[in-house]
Amino acid sequence: MTMQWEQLEQYQPVVVKMLTKSLEKGRVSHAYLFEGQRGTGKKAASLLLAKSLFCLHPLEIKPCNECRNCRRIDSGNHPDVHVIAPDGQSIKKEQIELLQQEFTKTAMEADRKLYIIEHADQMTTSAANSLLKFLEEPRPGTVAILLTEQYHRILETIVSRCQVFSFQPLPPALLANDLIEQQIPPHMAFLAAHVTNNYEEALELSRDSWFAQARKIVLQLYEMLKKNDLQALFFLHDQWVPHFQEKQQIDLGLDLLLYIYKDMLHIQSGQPDYVVYRDKIDDLQQWALACSQRQIIQSMEIILQAKARLNTTNMSVPLLMEQLILDLKEGKAFV
Repeated sequence: MTMQWEQLEQYQPVVVKMLTKSLEKGRVSHAYLFEGQRGTGKKAASLLLAKSLFCLHPLEIKPCNECRNCRRIDSGNHPDVHVIAPDGQSIKKEQIELLQQEFTKTAMEADRKLYIIEHADQMTTSAANSLLKFLEEPRPGTVAILLTEQYHRILETIVSRCQVFSFQPLPPALLANDLIEQQIPPHMAFLAAHVTNNYEEALELSRDSWFAQARKIVLQLYEMLKKNDLQALFFLHDQWVPHFQEKQQIDLGLDLLLYIYKDMLHIQSGQPDYVVYRDKIDDLQQWALACSQRQIIQSMEIILQAKARLNTTNMSVPLLMEQLILDLKEGKAFV
């Protein structure tokens, strides 16, 4: 999805304001470090900055997204814009050395060169040291953009030579609205926007029939939990276990169950706008009336404990889920 600065500003207003001001004043730094969770717009911002610097027909600082340079940057074919990504599990010294050799050459079409290093935290020690020398003695017109989801793994000496921008998690409501614009049903859009912070992932997830069925099963499980242990246990083995098989799927299923309790808390707190299961608002209001806030919080803690056991023990899934159901019932979360 090709962005303009105004679109990215909806998600990252602070970052965009600072970057566009530097462009307007002609004070582009020689090195940037964009850090934040996956899907928060770091790559989009780096490409926008590149296009703003290389666009042949900009409107002030806004790239046209149509000229030869903009199209080549989008396709990764501009001779003066280089993108480095991990070769296997890491970025190797040889990759940085090749980049340095490339940047000793005169720019092919402009008076500047720009390089983007994706997953900069995955540089080997020797690669990081080579990059450090490059940053310490930047060539005129050279701009470096480092992208990372693991800011703490970047050498402090590299960080100190970059202008750091922190990308915040995307607001779920904005992400959900973007999904709705792609013809995603609102109830699926709001749920997917809470499950992942990444637009492409959220779009794919919201179109996935497995995810739609997962949502249905989780809501049914809650209904069964309100009835009796036997019905809930039967439903668990008949519906839940066959559907949620991989650890990642089970973890997601527990998150979907957790959202029900969070929604009830939002309703009790008079914050219906934060509800995830929007199409179940009437049911949620009835469920919220039947539980105290203490009971809801206790149930959430039980689910979080189950998630922790899932990721730290070899406990079988059926046993884990059976224990969860019994713990929720014994916790008297339902009346």
